[in-house]
Amino acid sequence: MQTKEYPQLNETLYTETLENGLQVVLLPKPDFNKTYALFGTDFGSIDQHFTPIGKSEPVNFPDGIAHFLEHKMFEKEDGDVFHEFSKYGAAANAFTSFTRTAYLFSTTHFVEENLKTLLDFVQAPYFTEKTVEKEKGIIAQEIGMYEDEASFQLMMGILKNLYPDHPVHIDILGTVESINQITADMLYDNYNTFYHPSNMTLLVVGQIEPEETMALIRSNQEAKDFPEAPTPNRIFPEENLDEITAEETIHMPIQKPKVSLGIRGLRTNLTGGDALRYEIAMSLYMEMLLGPTSEAYLSLYDEGIIDDSYSTEFLFERTFNTINVATDTKQPEEFKKRMKAILLEHQESPDINPEHFELIKRKTIGKVLQALNSLEYIAYQFMSKSYGEATVFDFVPFLEEMTLEETIEVANDYIREELLSVFTILPEES
Repeated sequence: MQTKEYPQLNETLYTETLENGLQVVLLPKPDFNKTYALFGTDFGSIDQHFTPIGKSEPVNFPDGIAHFLEHKMFEKEDGDVFHEFSKYGAAANAFTSFTRTAYLFSTTHFVEENLKTLLDFVQAPYFTEKTVEKEKGIIAQEIGMYEDEASFQLMMGILKNLYPDHPVHIDILGTVESINQITADMLYDNYNTFYHPSNMTLLVVGQIEPEETMALIRSNQEAKDFPEAPTPNRIFPEENLDEITAEETIHMPIQKPKVSLGIRGLRTNLTGGDALRYEIAMSLYMEMLLGPTSEAYLSLYDEGIIDDSYSTEFLFERTFNTINVATDTKQPEEFKKRMKAILLEHQESPDINPEHFELIKRKTIGKVLQALNSLEYIAYQFMSKSYGEATVFDFVPFLEEMTLEETIEVANDYIREELLSVFTILPEES
């Protein structure tokens, strides 16, 4: 078992790669009553075109199959796994993102029992055609809810504009039509390909003793047999920047127009510390340029062009990344014009200066330090994406090392007119 010290944060990470390939990360927090455990796989909604284990040709699976699989994992032949967790006082859940699927529990007691339950149920799939058919109606209802959610449609609309060929523009849930194509055999193909221990990470954070917890995990895994599994052969479309849609407008039953401006990032192959530094640099720059302390923000807000719904987001994931700026506004055309000008003329912005940079950097470090007091935040950050050797605890040292010049260099590389798109939702005409 290896250890990594973070003296500045008074934290020690314990890590080990087991013989079956499973990455285990332990973070003891003796001052906390609660313990979180997450068991995740590097597999999300975008991973729908690949060569399944045991087959020679790639298959394009239906949209939404990763999320469907997540739902079905909790159902076993002898009942519902949620009952097992509740028996030992744990709250269990799961999530599917574009690039990850994770199963988790939180508890104040019976950590060992709940940890065994987590490992065992995720590593024992049970799918039948009957249970698969039953699930389709449940997920169809979930899809219907999001179809009517304007903010969700705004997000998916800008992603479709920026990535017309890449599966990131497809709803994580899929469509009613696509999930109706899913079979039990398809679920097993996806499970066997991506749920191998060598493609998975187990994180336990909270009131644990590292040696004892690692021994329990080793013993659990050594008692199970796993076939050899090659690295999954994922297939994605080639980059085609010419197909970016510059602007798109739809109508929905809303009170106020919604607008999103997005920029498609080109650096899709960064990993580890390089990926984390890039994300931090771009996030700091966007906060300087468009955050609540910027002249641009204050001017737009004072003029009523943006309101409290306004948000900026830098989405950085495996195979794709974007900047998104969105707001509800009664002046959609003015917002588009002004925001385009702010972004495309960012090099001349008075907000990009050493004093503002130091203010934003100190503010961001404070936010991260505060967030690191939350076990839930630590757990989700660890599991939401992979930075390889870098972790959530590298945020602060990387932030402290960051220079204004580095953020400017990244922004100059990122913000380009040909990579920009606008998506608008207008109220339905009466």
